[in-house]
Amino acid sequence: MKISRVAGCSTLALLSLLYTPARAQTPILGFTPAHATRETAVEEKFKSIPTPDEERRQHRIFTAEPHVAGSKRNNELAEYIRDEWKKQGLEDVIIRRYDVYGTNPKSASLEMIAPTHYQATLREAPLDADPDSKNPAISGAWLGMSISGDVTAPVVYAHSGNPEDYDLLRKNGISVKGKIVLVRYSNPYSYRGFKALIAQREGAAAILIYSDPQEDGYKKGKVDPDGPWGPEYKIQRGAITYDFMVPGDPQTPGWASVPGAKRIPIEEAISAPKIMAMPLSWHDAKPLLENLDGPPAPDSWQGALGFPYHLGGDKEKVHLKIEMDNGLQPYYVVEGRIRGSELPDEWVLLGNHRDAWVFGGVDPSSGTASMMELTRALGELKKQGMRPRRTLVICSWDGEEVGLTGSTEWGEQFADELRAKAVAYINVDEATSGPNFHGQAVASLAPMLVETSRSLKDPSGKSLYDAWKAAAAREKEEGKQSGQMNDSGVSDGTLADTRIGSGSDHTVFLNFVGMPVLGLQFDGDYGVYHSAYDDFYWMNHFGDPGYKYHTLMSQLWGVTALRLANADLLPFDFASYASNIRQFVEELAKANNMWGQPPSAVRPGEARQPMDLQPLLNAIDNFEAAGKTLNDSLTRKLASGPINPKLALTLNHGMMQVERNWLNPDGIPGRPWFKHILYGARFTYAHLELPGLTEAVEAKDWPTAKQQAEILERALVQNTKLLTQLNSTLNQ
Repeated sequence: MKISRVAGCSTLALLSLLYTPARAQTPILGFTPAHATRETAVEEKFKSIPTPDEERRQHRIFTAEPHVAGSKRNNELAEYIRDEWKKQGLEDVIIRRYDVYGTNPKSASLEMIAPTHYQATLREAPLDADPDSKNPAISGAWLGMSISGDVTAPVVYAHSGNPEDYDLLRKNGISVKGKIVLVRYSNPYSYRGFKALIAQREGAAAILIYSDPQEDGYKKGKVDPDGPWGPEYKIQRGAITYDFMVPGDPQTPGWASVPGAKRIPIEEAISAPKIMAMPLSWHDAKPLLENLDGPPAPDSWQGALGFPYHLGGDKEKVHLKIEMDNGLQPYYVVEGRIRGSELPDEWVLLGNHRDAWVFGGVDPSSGTASMMELTRALGELKKQGMRPRRTLVICSWDGEEVGLTGSTEWGEQFADELRAKAVAYINVDEATSGPNFHGQAVASLAPMLVETSRSLKDPSGKSLYDAWKAAAAREKEEGKQSGQMNDSGVSDGTLADTRIGSGSDHTVFLNFVGMPVLGLQFDGDYGVYHSAYDDFYWMNHFGDPGYKYHTLMSQLWGVTALRLANADLLPFDFASYASNIRQFVEELAKANNMWGQPPSAVRPGEARQPMDLQPLLNAIDNFEAAGKTLNDSLTRKLASGPINPKLALTLNHGMMQVERNWLNPDGIPGRPWFKHILYGARFTYAHLELPGLTEAVEAKDWPTAKQQAEILERALVQNTKLLTQLNSTLNQ
């Protein structure tokens, strides 16, 4: 018998899903009432497929062996994913190769030669309770993109290695030029690559970065194997690539490193470090800190090792030798699709990176396991005749840990096509290290993410929405997430994090391509980041025993993707975006004492900043008004029933263009690769709103600040006209 199809879902499959007692249908953003009913049925079917047992099985496959980027095992896992996706029913499955400047360790040693002798172990001690910690393939201490070298020099303790820390050393008469600086990973947090860059600029010969137990060890609670925190020998590996300047392959800045691509000399690559660097466990850092002389370190620089920390000087000397194998090597991105039934040239992109510093129990193998269950469930729907309306593109990235490499090269290769076709990118790096949900989204998709969370059940028994709100309230109480909650509690408007920095695979899609992005993650107490102890044992005992949050991540990731893929009218909220942009501008003005008033409004004795933000605020008001009007029109149109396909195409493509219009082709001053005028990242990886404007204002470079404000104002005017035009088209 011939089966008719509606939006890629067979009539028989729909009948089997929809044969339930009548009930009131909860509206879904972007859907007509009839299609919301169908979407709910498809989502219920989808959510029933992922299982904790399958999540655990997949997780074990990805955590069985170390699989750093470029390694034989990581490449084997690329082939495994490709083969699994084909079995699951994904289409157009392909492995894409990129020849990149990669990094591998050859040998390293660290020896204190004065005032006493100590030979650093540079290894992680095995734990009797954890069989994987005995794996001989576990590497020693190394940092990706360190240069090779051999140096004997005094040691200076430079706290967290941020610029202000070197200012304090100078005030104490201590220079680090030609010396080895010893810094901490946190307190306050900054990306290790930023620490390396500052040490390089200060003229240091090398940088050692250690994990103090105050931040992620016994000071926090029980350590592995008895608790989730880092044990004595834990080493936090990582890369020091300056990818806050240019992500991806350092030798192909702005274009894809496909085989045969032109390459700049590594000496000219601004993202390639020029300093020796190595991570240390606190076990190896302790003798170095104990033997430092010089002035006592400030109270805020003290740690948890049980003795006073000093700044050092010339008394303590160490011999550091690092031999790296840095050079061209292939990285592999696995790509698969489920082609859309009605709109195959509109894409919803999903991704997780595959490479890990060792086993990657949390980072990224929890996300990879959730991805494999996500794709299995999507494949099952397809086999039952339920295709999404738009095409789903799923990617397993390589080399994320080295410099966001695989996603960047792929994004650069397909940038033009993505700007024409892509609806959004949904990133999952770590699926879970605990029960607390954090959702990130550009502000236009934040309401949609909050709404989606209401449709899923948390393992606690609450809805994911209620669990999310409770976690945000707890963190507010603990002082972790100031700004996430107002005085009356956590509001829906502030629940999703709209302050998006760098450090994961969303970067190229938001900052270079101009795509809306979402990021999904569950977290908790997690002290074994990037170490050999981040493994299968840790996940089963502390991160997610029972794999319930892995399963929830597969469900959430898939439902979010299906709502974007199946929506009649894409669920963007540009009024919400405008409100967010206004908040960014007002916070910048307040932090930098900018009134934005005409001279007549400045009170006597007040100094007026040499720029007026009022035109910018007016442009935001107009954009918000156009967004609200469009929201109302879209809501009425959806409620009225079926929508003409040609009208939907016009509206959706217009709304997709809004994010592209936030791109400045010239990029941020000094960092032209980063092109988004609303979102960027500080060198520390921290979020940076209005990056071009903010950096100019903070530098008191008023001509550049005025220029950047005008660029933002023009983009707001352009998008206001676009929304007004879409509203006019909708109401014809």
